[in-house]
Amino acid sequence: MKIAVILFVLMYVLIIFLPRFRMPAALVTAALFIVLGILPLQAVPAAVNWNALMMMCGTMLIVYFFINSGMPAKIADILLEKSGNVRTVTILMSLFAGLISAFIDNVATVLIVAPVAIAICRELKISPVPMVLSIAVSSNLQGAATLVGDTTSIMLGSYAEMDFLDFFWMNGRPGIFFAVELGALLTVPVMFFLFRNDTEKISHTGDAEVKTFLPTILLLLMIAMLIGASFIPDKPETTNGLICIGLAIVMIIADALQKNSAEGGRNALRAVDYQTLLLLFGLFLVIEGVTQAGVIDLLADVIARVGGENKFVLYTVIVWGSVLVSAFIDNIPYVATMLPVLSGIAARTGFDPCLLYFGLLTGATLGGNITPIGASANITAVGILRKEGYEVSFGQFARIGIPFTFVAVMGGYLLIWALWS
Repeated sequence: MKIAVILFVLMYVLIIFLPRFRMPAALVTAALFIVLGILPLQAVPAAVNWNALMMMCGTMLIVYFFINSGMPAKIADILLEKSGNVRTVTILMSLFAGLISAFIDNVATVLIVAPVAIAICRELKISPVPMVLSIAVSSNLQGAATLVGDTTSIMLGSYAEMDFLDFFWMNGRPGIFFAVELGALLTVPVMFFLFRNDTEKISHTGDAEVKTFLPTILLLLMIAMLIGASFIPDKPETTNGLICIGLAIVMIIADALQKNSAEGGRNALRAVDYQTLLLLFGLFLVIEGVTQAGVIDLLADVIARVGGENKFVLYTVIVWGSVLVSAFIDNIPYVATMLPVLSGIAARTGFDPCLLYFGLLTGATLGGNITPIGASANITAVGILRKEGYEVSFGQFARIGIPFTFVAVMGGYLLIWALWS
């Protein structure tokens, strides 16, 4: 167990302090686990969550075509035409980012919406920093609302065998979707206060054109099929993944037939975030290794002792502890590590595991909004602003991120407890 713990801790240190080497750190650690016998070679295929990886890959491919179809820009134009001033457009753009991030990756959401925000601010001769940061934190917030909105949601859905509808209604109770949406609604007054002085008028005539509706149709079809699959009993574990991959293949073929070229498909394949996919592949192996070494059981014992037999204290530790951890550590490896830990705690205490799972997701996905390095969407937004000549300080980010995080987490924290305790 000692070797497993040492390697696991070293991997985490590299992930935290050398984020560019997250993927190699996870893969090398996984390889060492296999070579040292911590993870038996025959256990490797079963250790990998193929369903989660296929869902992510398929969604990334469809989102690439969705972005390039012009549909997001068209929707943004409609929102701009409904806005009277900068404050209103900031709030609408943030809510728009949150809405689409419930169904596509948060980083993709920022890449879709942030350029529109920058163009608006350039026209008005104002700093785009507040608007772009609001878009980033809003996309992080609502990414946990559905099964396909965020990597952590996909991981939870696959680990807990949850389907698309389970995020809305599960075991006779409202799911995490409503907790996330409550948090989103609570951020609206926060934005009204933060941007109370941004009353500059906006005049805008939309000129964005939708090149093709096929990616939008397939994205909606994917959501519909994931909902339909929720009603199929005893289906294969990789059903959701096969749906996403299958529709992505249809999109690539259809695009090639429309343009008489496979260039679009090649570009889409190049746009896939292989770094994240390989990172998760390595993490699945590492976590299975530490599980077999008994480390997960040890962590479960420690957390259970901190929370004791008091369900509320344990739940509180999980939610707000996750907020603090995710402010500085990427939530993907953290959630991947904590899911089996919480499963062990639920087995020991007899508590409903959904209470703990939803608490984890609430704290881990929203906690990343405290700092600019806590989530990939935040890092992406800061990078976009840097390219535009705007350096974002910790204080600038905290001014928006901390109040967003506090009200959103508090709302979700209280609602989940009320519904699932």
